[in-house]
Amino acid sequence: MTEQTPPPDTFDARAFLRTAPDGPGVYRMLNAEGEILYVGKARNLRRRLSSYFVGSRQQGKTAVLVRQIRAVELTLTHTEAEALILENNLIKRHKPRYNVLLRDDKSYPYIYLSSKQRFPRLATHRGARRAEGRYFGPYPNARAVRETLNHLQKVFPVRQCEDSFFANRTRPCLQYQIKRCTAPCVDFISPEAYREDVRHAEMFLEGKSDEVIQELVRQMERHAERRHFEQAAQLRDRIAALRSIQERQYIIGAKGDLDVVACVAAGGQACVQVFFFRAGHNLGNKSYFPRAPADMEEADLLAAFLAQYYLGKRVPKELIISHPIAEKGLLEEALSRENGHKVSISHALRGERRRWLAMARENAVHALQARHADRASMLKRFEALQDALALDELPERIECFDISHTRGEATVASCVVFNREGALKSDYRRFNIEGIAAGDDYAAMRQALTRRYTRLKSGEGVMPDLLLVDGGKGQLRQAREVLEELQVEGLAVLGIAKGPERRPGEETLFLLGREGEVQLPPNSPALHLLQQVRDEAHRFAITGHRARRGRKRTESALESIPGLGPKRRASLLKQFGGLQAVSRAGVEDLARVPGLSRTLAQKIYDVFHSE
Repeated sequence: MTEQTPPPDTFDARAFLRTAPDGPGVYRMLNAEGEILYVGKARNLRRRLSSYFVGSRQQGKTAVLVRQIRAVELTLTHTEAEALILENNLIKRHKPRYNVLLRDDKSYPYIYLSSKQRFPRLATHRGARRAEGRYFGPYPNARAVRETLNHLQKVFPVRQCEDSFFANRTRPCLQYQIKRCTAPCVDFISPEAYREDVRHAEMFLEGKSDEVIQELVRQMERHAERRHFEQAAQLRDRIAALRSIQERQYIIGAKGDLDVVACVAAGGQACVQVFFFRAGHNLGNKSYFPRAPADMEEADLLAAFLAQYYLGKRVPKELIISHPIAEKGLLEEALSRENGHKVSISHALRGERRRWLAMARENAVHALQARHADRASMLKRFEALQDALALDELPERIECFDISHTRGEATVASCVVFNREGALKSDYRRFNIEGIAAGDDYAAMRQALTRRYTRLKSGEGVMPDLLLVDGGKGQLRQAREVLEELQVEGLAVLGIAKGPERRPGEETLFLLGREGEVQLPPNSPALHLLQQVRDEAHRFAITGHRARRGRKRTESALESIPGLGPKRRASLLKQFGGLQAVSRAGVEDLARVPGLSRTLAQKIYDVFHSE
């Protein structure tokens, strides 16, 4: 049932609410031109709509929305789950101004394996899945599909050419020459042997690569016993290639399908990161930047994203999300109904799942930082910084220093450089700090600044317009004394100190030569620029510190691990080809080495990746 009225000059909210129903449904708010401003759903329409017009005064974007409303249209539904699905469809269709809008809403890409052919083919597929055969995925993007197909071609030479191309061949194509296909088009391989390659490709796509390797090893041994050395060598190469693919993928403990979804908002923009795990394999990730009101909470934005993104699509049995959402049960019900299987949404996590969520969140933060670094917005941030600090001229170049160490060990100072186009990585510098008391950050900052600006004074580089140091008054004092000693003049110097809770947006600024503190609002573009530069200096410092610390520790790293004796160390080094490869390996890769338990593999991993 739908009520529709032409928008009047004013909206009589009280009269409308007297006729509003109490059941579930969807509401559409219209402006004077009849344009849909906002689409929402409710378990109780009257109660939900009353919250807009009755009681406390609205603030922010809600107040702006309410002032523009001239009519409200209602659609009643039988259940709240039906309302959720209808709301999602209407948002995608009308793209209302005040809703969270997901701009990239393409269908998932899949890998398709045909089944009704003498020689089946593998291909990329997107859209409705009507053709007979198997569909593997979904994958986060077409690039991930191409990479997987490329890996498969190297190990299992199943054809990937179009059927029309295949049917008209009279001689093998180039793929046969480079050993990426066995030329079934001209019967260079029997249907039985080809089906074996297809079966192995299917097993790999199902996450059964270990079983495939075991079968290939047995086949290789049989050929070697029969002195069929050429065939044995081919299988050996396939096994090596398959192990190489395994090492490039992070294998999760469970063999099921799940998505990991993390949401981060900062600086008036938001990023949602989705990681896809299928059959125990990480298929990759994708970033989304939904349009949303600046004051929207991350949990509310995530809830809106989940409904738009997953309703109407195939969904795995488990979704892991970064924030608790208010209507988790309702969304689980709607997704389960659409997909024909139970869909669970989890937030409170332990163990491996917590690590996957941390990985997704870290990627979301990185993607948002990269978006903030867009050149078009960088100039606006520089201009905002000039206004906020009352600088005489627009800064051309910013340098930021930070210190990193572990309880005084392997202290490293970083210097990062930004100009109006963003990070100038060719001018980054690191300084290995020596000759100071362990943990003396002030002395470390003094040494780094002295070395840097002595070189700049001698003409080895370009002097910045603004020097930023990560820290408060103490760090700022070190900068002032160094610049005075070196007689560096005309340089604005700023200290940026984290707040008591160390939350972004609560930083305190100390400008050399100005009394008191400078406090910028959390949504200030100038503060966002300073945060970005500071965070990049921190990243660059800690990366250098870990590398320096690692070089000092690797000589005795394996010897210090309890339970890892000489024989196991030798086996480990042989399997990976050296200590450097061991340090880069994941827990799952280490656990595959004969004689190493998962617990011991975790200990080895922790030695090389501890903070």
